[in-house]
Amino acid sequence: NRLGYDAMFTKEAFNRISSDRISLDRSLNDMRAMECRSISYPADLPTLSVVIIFHEEAWSSLMRTVHSVVNRTPPRYLKEVVLLDDFSTKEHLLRNLDNYLARTFPDGVVRVVRSRERLGLIRARLEGAKAATGDVVAFLDSHCEATKGWAEPLLARIKESRSAVLCPIIESVSADSLSYNGGGSSYSVGSFWWSGHFTWDMKHTDPIRSATMAGGLFAVDRKYFFEVGAYDEGMGIWGGENLEISFRVWMCGGTLEFIPCSRVGHIFRASHPYSFPGHKDYHGLNTMRLVDVWMDEYKRLFYMHRHDLVSRTADRGDVSSRVALRKRLNCKPFSWYLENVIPEKFIPDSTRDVTAYGMLRNPITNMCVDLLNYNEFDRNPTAAGLYSCQGGASGRQIFSYSRKQEIRREWGCLQAGPGSDRVSFITCTTRVTDPEAGAGQRWQLDPQAKTIRHSASGRCLSAEGVKNGEAAKLSDCSATNPHQVWEFEHRL
Repeated sequence: NRLGYDAMFTKEAFNRISSDRISLDRSLNDMRAMECRSISYPADLPTLSVVIIFHEEAWSSLMRTVHSVVNRTPPRYLKEVVLLDDFSTKEHLLRNLDNYLARTFPDGVVRVVRSRERLGLIRARLEGAKAATGDVVAFLDSHCEATKGWAEPLLARIKESRSAVLCPIIESVSADSLSYNGGGSSYSVGSFWWSGHFTWDMKHTDPIRSATMAGGLFAVDRKYFFEVGAYDEGMGIWGGENLEISFRVWMCGGTLEFIPCSRVGHIFRASHPYSFPGHKDYHGLNTMRLVDVWMDEYKRLFYMHRHDLVSRTADRGDVSSRVALRKRLNCKPFSWYLENVIPEKFIPDSTRDVTAYGMLRNPITNMCVDLLNYNEFDRNPTAAGLYSCQGGASGRQIFSYSRKQEIRREWGCLQAGPGSDRVSFITCTTRVTDPEAGAGQRWQLDPQAKTIRHSASGRCLSAEGVKNGEAAKLSDCSATNPHQVWEFEHRL
């Protein structure tokens, strides 16, 4: 029934019933492009250890991950599959799992390493890497499906360059139907936001360098992994480790690449099906560690968006060992990373990009332009709202006035359409099309009158009649209307 389904979906964060009905050895189409299928790889590729971390994972999703790896990795390359149990308590993941693996894989290619305490994803992966013995270690989540030919291109590239950290093209397995959605010609590479979150940028050609990675699925030379600093053991549970290793690899002489001929499916869950001990903001505290070690003067932008963490330096723990690692590896500055790896990155307080930034405030109401409760990671259009100014405490009130006359954040701009007084927040048009097409996103900021005039309509941004939490609007411009006076927190 529907109530039972909803309860199951809430608990597991995917459709376990459908998963349980699908064969652990289900067949998949060859997801690779035709040109990938004709590549001949050398026989003397490095050996591979696949490390899979699990904690209270559903049986069918975990075992389908294992079966897909064993079935679709040539035996001469697959040294082992290491299942790192991060202190699971469910019976099917204890003795039942041991017995199943002994029956199904009697050659011992799949083995379980169990932790006696909850480590969290970061430390569990580190323990898994320590337990691995192959030349290359590939980390997979516990709800993946390897496809035909997934391993060889990763191993071949690492044979060419041992300092290359590689990601397969990650394709979607539906959390509802478990259908595999892949084989497309376009793919995404990684970027990041100044709030310390990973994000995807879509690519339609085949450049394979990537500024960041999602972190769930990647392969690396095992010895190089430890040489370059493995994981920051001071990070707790989950979050931020993917950006930390991305910045570190690039800044310390390695590369981060996506390999188009390697494709792995992944169930993208809407939530975590398990709790985190201590109920801490692990992502925030972990990200503090990476920004304080790796981002140099640009860490100001993280704290601008996460003002709540400014006074919590003690909570992030000691980072002196990571600072020493950076010095020992003779790593480049973060400015080099921005200039050479991701030169298109929008910098919200850079004189190159903007003339003003910070809170955009109407003094008479003390309301600021605000994204309200909008989930910016969805990148869907939404209304731009007004809300009581939070004195820098809310990252949702941080905007920049660009040299292209945009009022913008990292990917989105304020926009008003023809004949409408509604102000929206939507993808910046000038990023993806002809600049002339972005007229609805152009705003003229008058430094004397302090008005903000919408270029296309000639009307002005106004707080008149707008209640706290309601959408911002346009109205006819008036030099004497205090509700049309706007001040950016910082002028450059």
